[in-house]
Amino acid sequence: MEKRIQALDVARGLAIIGTLGTNIWIFSKLGNYDFMLGFGLNDYSLDSVIEAIMLFLTNGKFLGMLTILFGMGLELKRQSFIKRNQEHIWLWVYIWSMLLLLADGFLHFLFVFEYDILMSYAVTGIIVALLVRCKPKILKILAILLGIFYTVGVLLVSFALEAGMRLSEVRNDFIFSLNEIADVYSKGSYIEQILFRLDGIIQMRLEAIAVIPMNILLFLFGIYLVRAKIFQKTEKSAELRKKFLFWGLAAGIPLNALAFLPFFSMVSLVRYLFAPLMAIGYLMAIHWILERKGNHFLFQRLSEVGRTALSCYLLQNIAASILFYGWGFALGGKFNSIGTIGVFMFISLVMMMFAHLWLKKYNRGPFEMIWRWLTNAPFARLMKTTA
Repeated sequence: MEKRIQALDVARGLAIIGTLGTNIWIFSKLGNYDFMLGFGLNDYSLDSVIEAIMLFLTNGKFLGMLTILFGMGLELKRQSFIKRNQEHIWLWVYIWSMLLLLADGFLHFLFVFEYDILMSYAVTGIIVALLVRCKPKILKILAILLGIFYTVGVLLVSFALEAGMRLSEVRNDFIFSLNEIADVYSKGSYIEQILFRLDGIIQMRLEAIAVIPMNILLFLFGIYLVRAKIFQKTEKSAELRKKFLFWGLAAGIPLNALAFLPFFSMVSLVRYLFAPLMAIGYLMAIHWILERKGNHFLFQRLSEVGRTALSCYLLQNIAASILFYGWGFALGGKFNSIGTIGVFMFISLVMMMFAHLWLKKYNRGPFEMIWRWLTNAPFARLMKTTA
């Protein structure tokens, strides 16, 4: 078994819990995502400020980090197959694993949470797997062109959002639609919520489709980090980490702070354009801290969550559904910001306990075990003969 990279496990664990730091507001507000419009819809009360600070730290940042880590995972798997002289089957194994992830994501979307990201990662993974063997120069050109296309698209959508939401009729229709969603999650049965997601699958999957260009760029960046040996103990790697740490936070923090401005489009603009910068800073900061406090209790627990990342991602959303939705404990709409953060911390602690206890007996999470078995089963004989 190849040695695990602690920084990646810790970062993956923090990213999983960090995504809940954003999603918890959707659960708490019963599917209402008005926080995506920032202070354009909210006042400057203490409750709104606390919510905005929490979202400043989490919204898009940990999702961006998780996306980079997926790209790093893709390249690490490919290199592992190369070391075993199995590069010729890697592509088919990886694409098959992404098709399984796509199915898993669809089930997660339908039965648990309409903002599932796994389906988007699956499609992105297939695209990047087909590109990854291209020459670095070609990948760089593709990344630049895709980056320009994506940036222009985000700016145009943000401009349209800002202009549209300043019209009272559009804003009132938007608020009405959010209230309808909240009504389904507060009063609807579990079956009614499933049918609601199924009926609105096209609208609810628009974000997952729209962020695929950004996902491709972050996957490619993750691949670049692996090839640059970013976490090796060399002077070149250390200098590269310092560079990304500085620019990720020095540029990322002020750009992400634009979300505090009283514009309808700022939070969305930050989430889809600037958040990945801070995600890079977060990733490098994790490694910097681990070099000094690698055996800290908290990092050990985060590492365990990272080793069971898929399971914890699914289970934390299931737990939040049970707690907040009407068919469960019906806590949705009953908490202020402090209460919502309290539930977030509770679920995070439960996930840490689950990961810790599970890994005492098994070496990977339950969903990881199923996914791995289903991935390898069709190729088992071929992998043995080429090993």
